[in-house]
Amino acid sequence: MKFGSPAITFVYHLGMHCTDENMFAKSLLKNGDDLQAYNVIVPRPRRYRSRIAEVTAQYRGDPMPEDEQRALFDAILMGYPCERVILSHENFLCMPQKVFEYGKLYSKTHFRSTWLRYLFPENPCEFFLAIRNPASFVPAMLQLPNMPNYSDFTAGCDPREMRWSEVIASLQDNNPGCPITVWCNEDTPLIWPTLLHEITDVGPEMKFAGELDILHTIMREDGFKRLENYLETHKPQNEIQRRRIFAAFLDKFAVEDALEEDVDLPGWTPDLIDEVTARYEDDVYRIERMSGVNFIAT
Repeated sequence: MKFGSPAITFVYHLGMHCTDENMFAKSLLKNGDDLQAYNVIVPRPRRYRSRIAEVTAQYRGDPMPEDEQRALFDAILMGYPCERVILSHENFLCMPQKVFEYGKLYSKTHFRSTWLRYLFPENPCEFFLAIRNPASFVPAMLQLPNMPNYSDFTAGCDPREMRWSEVIASLQDNNPGCPITVWCNEDTPLIWPTLLHEITDVGPEMKFAGELDILHTIMREDGFKRLENYLETHKPQNEIQRRRIFAAFLDKFAVEDALEEDVDLPGWTPDLIDEVTARYEDDVYRIERMSGVNFIAT
């Protein structure tokens, strides 16, 4: 069953864990009424997260009966007309405790992504995800509630062998024809407005409430107020100029240690952390050049 004419595009923001901290859903929901004018709907997470978890576990990528497709569609959209619907959940691919199941980063990507893609198999589908340096990703994950110890969590996966490019390749290979947009979590504060426009597919004429949400979480309050005032009197003429302004204020007013993390994990020496970071940078370079991937850089 195809929903909508033109067919509605279902956009899945996959996270990943410990990246935007649910800010995509929060920021986009601030713009719900304005986005409806562009036929973009951002449902409240409680309307779909548990329901999608239930039906994906039940059908596991097999086509749902048309009446159940319709029931899920109605539960998500609640009758709102649209051409694009954005669904966001960091647990779409797995629970945080299972990130390294089978000793590989997001090893369930190949089938869990297809479970999502085939919820509405006749409609277009897109995927969005952030990646993060394993040298900060692994420590951040272990700070989440109810996590196992380091050894059990990583399941023997060498941090030097954690490759986001393999996750993205698996996503591509198993979901042909589905556009994929990727960015580095480290860049998110500077490119957040761009990400909001990209995921909604709305042009630069719309100004989003929430464009400064990420910066607000990592800047001193006095500096954030000064940034807001500066942007009111010195409106950026283009995206490059805006990112330069963000970078300048962040450099001066970032919360102390907000952009740095201490790593205290078994066997993680400074030399290992440097090597993991260097390999991550090489992996990012590889992803930027992957055919069919829309990589958003600073």
